[in-house]
Amino acid sequence: MWLRITVPAAVVTLAVLLGLAVIAGRGLGPLRLHAVDTELGHALGPASAAVSAGQLPAPVDGLTVRVLDTTGAPVDGAPPIADLTPGVVRALKAGESINTGDPASQRWRAAVVTAPDGQMRLVVAGTGLVGLTASARTGSHWLLAAASIGVIVAAAATWLVVRLALRPVGRMRRSVRALPPGQRLPIPEAHDELRALAEDFNALLARQEEASLRLRRFTGDAAHELRSPVASIRVQAEVAVANPDPELAQETLADVLAESERLSTLLDSLLALARSDAGELPPAEPVELVTEARAAVHRLPAGSPTARVSGSGGQVWAHAAHSEVELVLNNLLRNACRYARSQIVVSVLAGRAMVRLVVDDDGPGVPPEHRERVFDRFYRVADDRSRSSGGTGLGLAMVAEAVRRRGGRVTVGESPEGGARFQVTWRRAGNVSAS
Repeated sequence: MWLRITVPAAVVTLAVLLGLAVIAGRGLGPLRLHAVDTELGHALGPASAAVSAGQLPAPVDGLTVRVLDTTGAPVDGAPPIADLTPGVVRALKAGESINTGDPASQRWRAAVVTAPDGQMRLVVAGTGLVGLTASARTGSHWLLAAASIGVIVAAAATWLVVRLALRPVGRMRRSVRALPPGQRLPIPEAHDELRALAEDFNALLARQEEASLRLRRFTGDAAHELRSPVASIRVQAEVAVANPDPELAQETLADVLAESERLSTLLDSLLALARSDAGELPPAEPVELVTEARAAVHRLPAGSPTARVSGSGGQVWAHAAHSEVELVLNNLLRNACRYARSQIVVSVLAGRAMVRLVVDDDGPGVPPEHRERVFDRFYRVADDRSRSSGGTGLGLAMVAEAVRRRGGRVTVGESPEGGARFQVTWRRAGNVSAS
């Protein structure tokens, strides 16, 4: 990672420094000329004051100061200046700074003043430009060299800082490799990204261990549940073989059929849960709950407790799959039939955004301490919820999984009749009309 950070940082630094070096190098020449013009301007001030007072200007070290008339002819007794051609003089009188010579070797600047006799005079100041171009080129080279050195220093500093910053990450990685099962990473004291990373990793470990524990428990429970009907079928078959009595054989076959049906139901439930865990999700569609609830009640076997459907008036549409709603109703009603004493009430209620399906019975109910785990796979509340009751311990788990996948919720509480109340919540399907 340090390489992936250092290389881009060095490239960006190189581009920035080289760009600044080029810009600064191109500005060296104009900067030098500006400094020359400033120096010439400082010399013109006293010289102009002297000419206005009728005196010759005092000499200035390193500069040429002359007094000319408006045509460029000298009036200070010194020889003419060849570089000051009529065009140059006109530009100087206009206030411009002029370079003369080929290549430019002299810089001139002038000021127009009035002598005591009323004559106009042109006071000019000049200096040589020897070495200006070479110094600008040399300065550009030095700037480029400084930029290159700066890139090397920046890359080294970035590499060092990144290595130091990633050192705690390396220690954390080594701690993860040596972490014993069930242990967690130590949380750093500083409230920074490393602390957040350690906390998230610990949370991930907790979820992974919980999932692994649930998988082991599920596998053990499944093996235990499958062993019971298989063992029963084997024992019945051994009895039938050892006692070839037609009446006993008929009774044995009936027992084998019952155990086979229970085994088939258990395998179907396990397959449905496996498909759900694999993420297989049928497409959602609007499902009318009142009609589905009445159909589920009609499917109850003979001898079941009295069941009725109580709707909120009109149709109530849920956003789910038809197979999911049927699975939820079948399992909730089957569970209610198993424990209800005399009656079951199915209520369908509509809200603005959600719809509710409520199944009440007048059985013993679910104790509060078991309500959180009653939807776990193979979980039974007490001994009465055993194999003798016909349950596999997977029906409510399948209900919870089917509802959860659609963004809904299923809860268990106490019904007004004193038994159990199972409440399922789905999202409401919008803008659906009955056909």
